[in-house]
Amino acid sequence: MSASTQVTGKQGASSPPPNSVGSKLKSRLSFLFARSPQQQQHQQQQAGAANVERGKNNSGKNKKRDEAKQDEPDTSEGSAIDYRPSARALQPAKANLRRHYPKIEPFETGFLDVDHHSIYWEQSGKRDGYPVVFLHGGPGGGCSSDDRRWFDPAHYRIVLFDQRGAGRSTPHSNLEKNTTWDLVGDIERLREKLGVTKWHVFGGSWGSTLALAYAQKHAESVSALVLRGIFTLRKSELLWFYQEGASNLFPEMDEPYRAAIPAEEQGDLMKAYYSRLTSDDEKVQLAAAKAWTTWEMATSKLYVDEASVKRGEDEKFALAFARIECHYFNNAGWLEDGQLLRKDNVDRIRNIPAVIVQGRYDMPCPAKTAYELHKQWPEAHFHLVPDAGHGSAEPGIMDRLIAATDRFRSIK
Repeated sequence: MSASTQVTGKQGASSPPPNSVGSKLKSRLSFLFARSPQQQQHQQQQAGAANVERGKNNSGKNKKRDEAKQDEPDTSEGSAIDYRPSARALQPAKANLRRHYPKIEPFETGFLDVDHHSIYWEQSGKRDGYPVVFLHGGPGGGCSSDDRRWFDPAHYRIVLFDQRGAGRSTPHSNLEKNTTWDLVGDIERLREKLGVTKWHVFGGSWGSTLALAYAQKHAESVSALVLRGIFTLRKSELLWFYQEGASNLFPEMDEPYRAAIPAEEQGDLMKAYYSRLTSDDEKVQLAAAKAWTTWEMATSKLYVDEASVKRGEDEKFALAFARIECHYFNNAGWLEDGQLLRKDNVDRIRNIPAVIVQGRYDMPCPAKTAYELHKQWPEAHFHLVPDAGHGSAEPGIMDRLIAATDRFRSIK
C-alpha cells in the first residue's frame, strides 16, 4: 500500500482528461486544494523564514550532517513509545529535519529469472558497503529512484528490486505464481545471487508486511529492520480501508471509488473489483484500476496531494498496482489472519535490531496495527509520528526513517 504539505495546483500544470476518475475527484476536492488569503500569507511568511534559516545553515558548511538532527530517544528503553512531535509541528519555519540523501545512480543493474518472471534489480551506493535491501509497497507499486535516497551512499550498498509483475519486472501486472511466499523466496535468491551474507531490510506499508514475513522465515539473513506504516493483511485491516472505515473520514473520495461498482455488488468491494481487474476486457480492467488506485492515492497522506491523486490516471502504474494488490488482498496474502503478529513468529525476530515508524493519521495502515506489533515486540523502537499520515516522504516520517538508517550504520 502505498510531504505533509498541502499541494496547490500550479497554473499551466497538466490536468487529467475531463471525464477521467482523477478529473472527477479533483472537482469534488477543489475546496481542499484552495487556500484562503490568510493561509497564503501564512505560507509565504513560513517560506521566507525557512529561506533565512537555510541561509544560516548553509553558512556552517563544516558541520557534520549528523549534528543537524533532533535528539534521539533513549535507546536503552526499547519499549518506550516516542510520541514527540516533529520539529516541523512545533516550529515549522525552524525545523531542521533529516531529508533524503542526494540523488545517485546505480552502479549495477540486472534481472533475476524465476518461474516465468524476470525481476529487475539494481545496486547503488558503496560497492563494498554494508548491504541493505529496500522492499517497495503495494504490492505492485514498484521502486523509484528516490528509494535509493533513504540510505547513506558513503556507507551502504543499496539494493532495490521490483517485485513480480511490478515496475520494470516482467511480465507486467502478471498474477501467476505471484504470492507473498514467492516474493520471500525471491528476496533470498537475490541475496544469494549478490553474495550477501546478511543485510538490513527496509520496508514500508506492504513492504513492512513482506519484511516481517521474510525476516520471520529467514532471520539468520537479517541484521536490522526498518519498518514503516505497519500492514499485516488481517481481514480487519483490509475491511477498514477497502470496505468501510476510512470511507467515513473521506466520504467525498470514497464516493467515486464505490460508484465504480454496481450497488448490488457493493457489499464486497474487494471481490467486485477483483472480478473486474481480472476481466478479459482491458477497458473494464483499466477503469477499475484507475478507480481503485485513485482512492488509495487520495487518502495516503496527511493532506490531499494532487500529484498523488494524478497517479491514478497513469495506466501502467494503476494496472499493476490495482491488479496485484487486489490479487493479494482477496487471497489474504496467503497468510493466516494475524500470523505476522503472533508471539511465536515475533519471537523469531525479537533479537534483531529494529525501528518501527508510524504516522498517527495513517489511513491505509492505521496506527492500531503498529501499536499491536509494538506491544508484542517492545524491543523494537517505536516512533508514532503525530503530524503524519501514510506517506514515507512526509517530513516527520522521513526524519525518523533516515535517523534509523543512519543509526544502523554501526550494525554489522
